[in-house]
Amino acid sequence: MAFIYNILIKLADGALRAISPFNSKIKSGVIGRQNTFQTLKTTLQKTDKTLWFHCASLGEYEQGLPVFTKLRTHYHKHKIVLSFFSPSGYEIRKNSPIADVVIYLPIDTKKNAKTFLDLVNPELTIFVKYDIWPNFLNEVKKRKLRAILISAAFRKNQSYFKFYGRNLRNALFAFEHIFTQNESSKTLLESIQYNSVSVSGDTRFDRVTSQLELDNNLDFIETFKDYKLCVVAGSTWPEGEKLLTNYINSRPLDYVKFIIAPHNIKAPQINQLQQNLKVNSVLFSEKENKNLKAAQVFIVNTIGILTKIYSYADIAYVGGALGTTGLHNTLEPAVFGIPIIIGNNHEKFPEAQAMINAKGLFSIEKQQEFNTILDKLIEDSDFREQSGQNNSSFIKKNKGAVIQILDYLRI
Repeated sequence: MAFIYNILIKLADGALRAISPFNSKIKSGVIGRQNTFQTLKTTLQKTDKTLWFHCASLGEYEQGLPVFTKLRTHYHKHKIVLSFFSPSGYEIRKNSPIADVVIYLPIDTKKNAKTFLDLVNPELTIFVKYDIWPNFLNEVKKRKLRAILISAAFRKNQSYFKFYGRNLRNALFAFEHIFTQNESSKTLLESIQYNSVSVSGDTRFDRVTSQLELDNNLDFIETFKDYKLCVVAGSTWPEGEKLLTNYINSRPLDYVKFIIAPHNIKAPQINQLQQNLKVNSVLFSEKENKNLKAAQVFIVNTIGILTKIYSYADIAYVGGALGTTGLHNTLEPAVFGIPIIIGNNHEKFPEAQAMINAKGLFSIEKQQEFNTILDKLIEDSDFREQSGQNNSSFIKKNKGAVIQILDYLRI
């Protein structure tokens, strides 16, 4: 199986290189990986003590950040290497203050794994959630280096638990301990005789809770909201934007404001979204010298401020689960104690079902369902406030994973 895996990895590498001239995202990853070893050579010295944090993409970085931040403070004399596989993580967090060097993880070949660990030689390695790379982890195990996996979530249909998944399964044993999000993941690990496992929960609960301690003020959003009820639609995709624009156009409610923050902020999509609206709207990029109070819709065509914007919401819609893309982060708005609407394709996101059960989150599939629940949340203040409180309570109940992880590491 390992032989087949290594062949497939090399084929995948070749395919990415071949496709890269035609895809800017893939091209960024290919070029970035070509520079990884040189970056490490110029940044690290053989005498440096290091920690290695690996995240697949931006979501896993945000998930691991509460732990990374604590370790950054504790190991202040160490150099921290932060690696990403996806350009969407690297490009946004390449200047992360928690790391001394941010890189793309090289393709998972035996040669790359040996070269990487020769250069980094981490005292502690932390992987977040998944992105299990057998050659890297087997080399970590061979060198008897410390490694843990945090916020892990497994499903029984994954390769680890199939007869053909021995290579991936063996890679899990490179971790001296795995912290899972839920009991079912722990049970699955124990079914393959991996027993050094704890159910700590999801570190994202700690991450979003810390947002309450920050300054979330945005003067232009406060001016736009103008003391009115505010619906914030975050990380939206076209299928969700269609529901939103249809709702807004059919209900010119002067006492409700809408903020839409699309996942794709390229000009053609933003322009199309604005054209589809029949009410007064304003773009973030054009907000200066605009009468924000007169607009009913504010379109956020920038990145990095959505979490703060959620603090102004009375109701939230979170995109991703209406189409084929994964559900975006529902915990970010939930921490502010507001009810949330999502699409119906959320089976891979256990927190979504838990929040539905807690009666703070509402799943819809079609326009009429969307209209019905949004109408109720707008018109019934008691229902809206109770639903929001249910989400706030859910966050408080589930935080604490970071403490368990740090306690294991004796920090």
